[in-house]
Amino acid sequence: MRKHLLIPILVIAAVTLSGCGEQEVHTARTSGYEEFMTQYNRYIRNWLSEQKAATEKTVRETETKMLTLEGEERETAERNLIAIKREEEKWIFRLGLGDYFRFGKPEDIPADLVWEDGMKHEEIGDPRAKKGGAFRQYIHTFPPTIRPFGDNSNNGFRSVIYDDIDVPLVGLHPKSMEMIPGLAKRWAVSSDGRTVYFEIDEAARYSDGVPVRANDFLFDTYVRISDDIVNPYAKQFYRENIANMTVYGEQLLSISLPEAQLYAPALLGDKTPAPPHFYKNYGPDYSERYQWKFPPTTGAYQVLPEDVVKGVSITQSRVKDWWAKDRKYYKYRFNPDRIVHTVVRDEPKAFELFRAGELDSFYLTRPDYWYEKSEMEPVYKGYIERHTFYTQYPALPLGIYINVSKPLLDEKTVRIGIQHAMNWQKVIDVIHRGDYKRLDAFNQGYLLFSDPSIKARPFSVSKARAAFREAGFTETDRDGILRRPNGTKLSISVSYRARPQYDRIFAILREEAKSCGLDLRLDSNEDTVDYKKVMLKQHEMSFTAWVITPPTPDFHQFVHSSNAFDERGNIKPQTNNLFAWGRPDTDMLSEKARFARTEEELRETASKLQHIIHDEAFFVPGYTVDFVRMGSWRWLRWPDCEQTRFCPPIVYEPTELHVHWIDEEMKKETLDAKRAGRSFGEVNRIFDDYRFPTTPPGKTQAAEQTPTPEPEEKEAEQ
Repeated sequence: MRKHLLIPILVIAAVTLSGCGEQEVHTARTSGYEEFMTQYNRYIRNWLSEQKAATEKTVRETETKMLTLEGEERETAERNLIAIKREEEKWIFRLGLGDYFRFGKPEDIPADLVWEDGMKHEEIGDPRAKKGGAFRQYIHTFPPTIRPFGDNSNNGFRSVIYDDIDVPLVGLHPKSMEMIPGLAKRWAVSSDGRTVYFEIDEAARYSDGVPVRANDFLFDTYVRISDDIVNPYAKQFYRENIANMTVYGEQLLSISLPEAQLYAPALLGDKTPAPPHFYKNYGPDYSERYQWKFPPTTGAYQVLPEDVVKGVSITQSRVKDWWAKDRKYYKYRFNPDRIVHTVVRDEPKAFELFRAGELDSFYLTRPDYWYEKSEMEPVYKGYIERHTFYTQYPALPLGIYINVSKPLLDEKTVRIGIQHAMNWQKVIDVIHRGDYKRLDAFNQGYLLFSDPSIKARPFSVSKARAAFREAGFTETDRDGILRRPNGTKLSISVSYRARPQYDRIFAILREEAKSCGLDLRLDSNEDTVDYKKVMLKQHEMSFTAWVITPPTPDFHQFVHSSNAFDERGNIKPQTNNLFAWGRPDTDMLSEKARFARTEEELRETASKLQHIIHDEAFFVPGYTVDFVRMGSWRWLRWPDCEQTRFCPPIVYEPTELHVHWIDEEMKKETLDAKRAGRSFGEVNRIFDDYRFPTTPPGKTQAAEQTPTPEPEEKEAEQ
């Protein structure tokens, strides 16, 4: 291995003359990487020893306590002991690995590994796709930063410029969920299932032409977890969920888990590298220094400095000579030369821009857009084509996230009353024309790992009032709002992003809640303000959702106490546990789900967690949908070939897989026809190839009719 992999990155020292004629030497700045590795290895070693000692003590105490227990109490203690001993074994294993960051030689890799390359699966996209043109979209608000990590980076726009673009080590095919190569051209799993070895594709390059090296993945870990940034979730994640990272020369890397895990190559393969040469000035001022700097990417699109027009737009430009442009699973994707994201804060205005041809596509999933607003001449004449695409993506956990650290909301009976006071069915019937359906549970829709027996609590005035009465709200004020004898009013605030649609939704919910004696105070804020508020855990209740990537559900970041409280017991900001929920049983189960070794173990654990979330009533399920309705000008083309019908099915939004393209000739033809008033005929396609249950081969509908669907809100991600 070349020594430069271990040397801190230096800024060339500047030598200047002072006013007195003396030389003043400015100290060269380093990224701090080498020093960090030494310190972090020592820190992890000490932390593991402490965890092992604490676990051993708990084992002894539990075994002693069991001597006096009988019956059900003893059975519970025995189950806990099994879980505790599993933790003990994990600490022993990790200590046996040695340093967290290690460097070895290629010959240190086990010789009996079975390597996979994932090249047997079908291609993604359409061979007819054309390169070129500009794809024009809109965003509701300008992002607070374009950094990939650090404070305020976990905003909705990050996925657009990073998560959907960066090439992972190993990816999942969006149709089969089989593992496919990315930056790694092949991979292998150790015999104990805990370590995954990756061989980096020697052709892999950043957008500035610098080769990707195995050490860059360790460097990425450093910049995400050092004390120079505010990133509590990443610090916790890497400490608890990665056991070791080892570099074996320039192209070989291994990452170890504390325990064997389902889909380990894909889960670990989601890691991306960081270019050390870009972060040469990394340090305590990272947030300010890199606020509007886009790092060299391994993906197809970059954001150039001149393409960030603050408050107005951000443009992605296709990387020239992108290293993966001819790779099997990428060659028919990422087709437009540019993707322009223009800030349009008012959704009706954005629709008018789409109608005028200034935006290339617009999501019409909302019934008012589908049934009314898209009934217009550009649709009748075929300039704009309408598509309904059924997906297989798990249900978005869209609903009300209750912060249980707030007064009243820390009482289970109050939370149950709130659930019965939310008339989501009326929202579905009135706002969504009955097209959508009620969401029943958190992490719903994972075929193998969700419990369909869980049903959301229905709206019920009598049940809501009964729960509130049990919580001590036995009096009513002049406005019909319940209160306790001590004067405490049943008044709760709900935060949500400013949208006319959401205003209409909460106007209904507020009125219906009032009939139950609940004063639902509405707190509507601009996207960035709302995001910052919930990240600081300042909300009482928040209407939002998180996109949880398949193939497995995620509970740990949402219900584990380490994401709710810091070491002093204070509420921890900047994590996704918006519930501020933490309890020993959910901690144990979420850890077990994270490191489930079999499908059966994950299925059983996920079911228990779903039941706890339902029983404790801190998540109020909203609504869901299993299709996307989209309008696009006819020059925006979509796949229609044997391997891909419109878009692969396991996708949140079709545009995120970048299988579409711009046909410049068709654009000219369309604009010419529009000026002349010529018609191509109305086009209204339904793609239900992937709908559950799927239609028989050859039976795909392409009728000019309106679907009778089942729900989910496309813009409801955080």
